[in-house]
Amino acid sequence: MTITGRAVLLALLGMVPAALEPGWPTLLGWWALWILAVGVDVLLAGSPRGIAVERAPLPSVRLGELIEAPYVLANHGRRRVRGLVRDGWQPSAGVRADRARIDLPGGQRRRLVTTLCPTRRGDRRVEHVTVRSVGPLGLGARQVSLPAAGQLRVLPPFTSRKHLPSKLSRLRELDGRTSLRVRGQGTEFDSLRDYVIGDDVRSIDWRATARRSQVVVRTWRPERDRRVLLVLDTSRTSAARIGDAPRLDAAMDAALLLAALASRAGDRVDLLAMDRRVRARVEGASRTDLLPSLVEAMAPLEADLVEADWTAIVSAVRARMTQRALVVLLTPLEAAAIEEGLLPVIHRLTSHHQVVLASVADPAVHAMATGRGDAYAVYGAAAAERAGLDRAGITAELMRSGVDVVDAGPEDLPPRLADRYLALKAAGKL
Repeated sequence: MTITGRAVLLALLGMVPAALEPGWPTLLGWWALWILAVGVDVLLAGSPRGIAVERAPLPSVRLGELIEAPYVLANHGRRRVRGLVRDGWQPSAGVRADRARIDLPGGQRRRLVTTLCPTRRGDRRVEHVTVRSVGPLGLGARQVSLPAAGQLRVLPPFTSRKHLPSKLSRLRELDGRTSLRVRGQGTEFDSLRDYVIGDDVRSIDWRATARRSQVVVRTWRPERDRRVLLVLDTSRTSAARIGDAPRLDAAMDAALLLAALASRAGDRVDLLAMDRRVRARVEGASRTDLLPSLVEAMAPLEADLVEADWTAIVSAVRARMTQRALVVLLTPLEAAAIEEGLLPVIHRLTSHHQVVLASVADPAVHAMATGRGDAYAVYGAAAAERAGLDRAGITAELMRSGVDVVDAGPEDLPPRLADRYLALKAAGKL
């Protein structure tokens, strides 16, 4: 049972007779009348317990997009139910208006719609719908929360897809002009052509030269159907927020752009999300199914507050990749975590695979390094400079170990990682 604002106003009106006839009898009489009126109104209200809620499954939606979440109220009771309904989605589902007025006669059904605009990736849930049935006088109401479980999967937004057309254009240029003039690792034979000054003599085809009485060289092109493994670090270092989103979300965006580009280039792309255990895995997806499979696997991922077990991660990579592949480690470039976890075992990857480490940098740290306004800003700038030096030092260590490092802010990391992939393609290293 609840009371309405009208009942409160009615109670305040009792101050008028109390002022005209001061005394306990007047006050107690008014309160008795008020309680009687509210009680009768509640008894006359339709019972919300006779209402059943039906909710249909919702399709997935990208973060920041609007979606309508309909549900149906069925009044199995005899009496009319008038009042309010509140759809109990969690706040991160981004409910635009969670309350609606209803007037539902007995034996009838009503379809209501809640508009959602999710503010967080993952599974957004609702457990109940609250129905408040108001009496005919509008003084009191019956209220009950009815079970109405539902779920909305919110996918990564893939904001970096705006860069895909330009990267695909560069890929087509690479395929069109690249008959590599040198014999590179990870290349395959393309065609024969006449020798020109500057060609590698190791590319001369002596049999073709003897047949044509002219020096002929083999040309090479990057292999297709290469393997690309995206390793997404879901440990505690990925939980730090950069702007309004966790570092993990920016890493996902970079991974999706690279996956889309590599699949168009004919490469096979897999995903492994892991910290101390495997959180998600995508393997063997076709070109058409790759991006849907990746976003579905990434959607429920959350960074766990544990240290990454790089020994286990490297072992998992080597177990899945028996042939040479491009392994992209999407992990924060945190000096302590890299020195203690990744550096001791990175040689086990670089000895068999081409390894790229992609890290999301925090633009706020760079901005802090320029602060000189007061003592607090100067100390902050010193801390930012120290962090930058540590970052540069660990980058140099990784590069000496044979790892390509791409370190950029959330907006710049996806295109820069795609550019590094194209550069490796052009150099015949894939």
